[in-house]
Amino acid sequence: MELRTFRAATMSEALAMVRRELGPDAAVLHTRDVPANRLLGWLSRSRLIEVTASCEVNVPSRLAALPPERPATPVAAQLADRRAALPMSPSSLRDEPMTGGEMQGQLSQLQAMVKELCRRNDRGSRQDLPEELFRLFTDLLDSDLSEEVARELVERVRNESRGAVLDDVVLAKARIARMLEAEIHVAGPLQLTPGRRRLAALVGPTGVGKTTTIAKLAAHYRLREKRHVGLITVDTYRIAAVEQLRTYADIIDLPMQVVSTPREMREAVRRMDDLDLILLDTAGRSPKDEVRIQELRAFLSEADADEVHLVLSAMTGARTLQQTAERFAAVGTTALILTKLDEASGLGNTFSLLRFSKLPLSYLTNGQNVPDDIETANPQRLARLILGMEPDMAN
Repeated sequence: MELRTFRAATMSEALAMVRRELGPDAAVLHTRDVPANRLLGWLSRSRLIEVTASCEVNVPSRLAALPPERPATPVAAQLADRRAALPMSPSSLRDEPMTGGEMQGQLSQLQAMVKELCRRNDRGSRQDLPEELFRLFTDLLDSDLSEEVARELVERVRNESRGAVLDDVVLAKARIARMLEAEIHVAGPLQLTPGRRRLAALVGPTGVGKTTTIAKLAAHYRLREKRHVGLITVDTYRIAAVEQLRTYADIIDLPMQVVSTPREMREAVRRMDDLDLILLDTAGRSPKDEVRIQELRAFLSEADADEVHLVLSAMTGARTLQQTAERFAAVGTTALILTKLDEASGLGNTFSLLRFSKLPLSYLTNGQNVPDDIETANPQRLARLILGMEPDMAN
């Protein structure tokens, strides 16, 4: 039995295609809604009707009671023309039923045609959206900004700008850069006050680079700022992490304490109370592990941390970043540090994180070199990195 699948914007258009291709006696076997191409978010309709039909099934036709056929929309008409122009497949010239592979091949070919035609007709259907803004929209998607955010930004440019901005992708992108800057809040570097000890803790999931970031900060404040710095680690779950931090402490000539209980934390902080800065390295915690999160909260409470920086990797997906920020909020996070910017393919996910978490951004890191490969967060710099308007941080 030969099955044919048709897709159109409405049911009447799909049934008209069935009638035209298979005749009035064809039987409709199945109908369903299917998603259209994601760029069709600009259209009022973002789903298509899919109809599976056959002229070989001996059942009463479902087309007999159809109202008079209406003219097909441009998309449906082009699809029908393209389908009619296709060379007949061997399976359509013989009486034997199609194999599963042949049927899947025809379906894939038809789906590819639908996507191509929808993509082509989408531009003609966006009546008042300039071509340059649509190109900008696709550029934003390539930067890993979500479709929702990308559409919002482009709509704002269209509504708030006039003249040359709407006709020039570079000017429009510069306008969006300023929009991003306005929403990127920064905390600035760690501020030290003479005669007052400050304790900054770094928390986050495993593998995001907390220990390396601690070492960069310690080296900067000890070697460049000439401050008295001490290190405390509670990352006793990974012996290698303790040894890594101890190696940095020996090289930079810093005091270091290893604690394993909240009570030991209080004593370790007391021993370093005469220093300018204490940097607290914590064990990586899964954001889904409530017990470990509460344990971390107890350590930070005993340390009486002045700042709690959540360290996250720019390589992580936007949804995971937002969920992680939400879970770690329970330990009193006050700022964000984004790491591995040099390894990320796009940075649009970081903008969604900043908008969702409402936390200011303190530092960006872009490599493993200590004390280099770290910089104080700057809204203009990050906005231009997100939009690809500056060279990658690795360069």
